[in-house]
Amino acid sequence: MTLLIDDLVTDGLDSDYKELAESVISETLDLLSFPYPVQVSLSLVSEEEIHVENKEFRNVDRVTDVLSFPMLTFPAPGDFSFIDECDDIRDPDTGEVVLGDIVLCTRKVIDQAAEFGHPVRREYAFLIAHSMLHLLGYDHVRSDEAKEMERLEDQILNGLGIGRD
Repeated sequence: MTLLIDDLVTDGLDSDYKELAESVISETLDLLSFPYPVQVSLSLVSEEEIHVENKEFRNVDRVTDVLSFPMLTFPAPGDFSFIDECDDIRDPDTGEVVLGDIVLCTRKVIDQAAEFGHPVRREYAFLIAHSMLHLLGYDHVRSDEAKEMERLEDQILNGLGIGRD
């Protein structure tokens, strides 16, 4: 797995934020039995930057905590059967499947951790797990989808020993 990280804003994060991101990504891939090596991009940005991107890409004029930009369209969440048939979804240098980009607002991570009464580390890991599920075809538009995502998020975090307090 390759994690391409653009760590523009890291104030307030634990010093192991890169390793934690890699662990969350690996745990997600293992849980869902994703059978290929992957490449994921993670950008840690300011409130101003995520506001701009939220407006530009989602037409939502406000700050948000995280944005996910999947590179693949899955037939169903967790259905990876089509990947062997697609050559253009792999990095030509590494052969890794390019899953997409995660843009995370560091300030929102810190603020939400305080709001929810848990460590910054947990909020950071949760948002990466949440985004990874989006990159793998999951969504939370319908209530049944939301419940499935929440169940998987809990499994990912519990697998890393970062469960709910």
